[in-house]
Amino acid sequence: MKHIKGKRGPLHWLFESTLLLKAVFALFEIMAGAGLWWLPHRRLADFTAWLTRNELIEGHRSPVYGRVAAALAEFSAASQHFYALYLLGHGAIKLVIVALLMRRVAFAYPLGIAVFAGFIAMQMHRWTHTQAPALLALSALDAVVIGLTWREWRGKTG
Repeated sequence: MKHIKGKRGPLHWLFESTLLLKAVFALFEIMAGAGLWWLPHRRLADFTAWLTRNELIEGHRSPVYGRVAAALAEFSAASQHFYALYLLGHGAIKLVIVALLMRRVAFAYPLGIAVFAGFIAMQMHRWTHTQAPALLALSALDAVVIGLTWREWRGKTG
């Protein structure tokens, strides 16, 4: 198995730091996915009801309560399992690629670039529906990782 020779300097440090950050995110995704998978849907509904039950003065007329109740109404058990599998798969794929990049395995560089570009495409597609700023932030992080991965990959293989 070919490995990429390590570079030095502040951009290499930034590359390794972003990989570490992505590994932490991947672990959180895996834990969240596992939690969603094992958590009974009824418990999730009960927890949401508990959170919104004492919604300050406005009660059930509160905009926060309305949004949470509407989101829960659309969040079926099937949706819960979909998101669980999505988070588990997304996190596992990301963690494997990050581990290979940290070990400087040569084929992981183009694979990582392709996978992270795919993540950006999915996140931007989702952003067109939600306009969630977190999706923009995650996509920006992925773009930085792609740029740094490309820079590292340009090094000679060893």
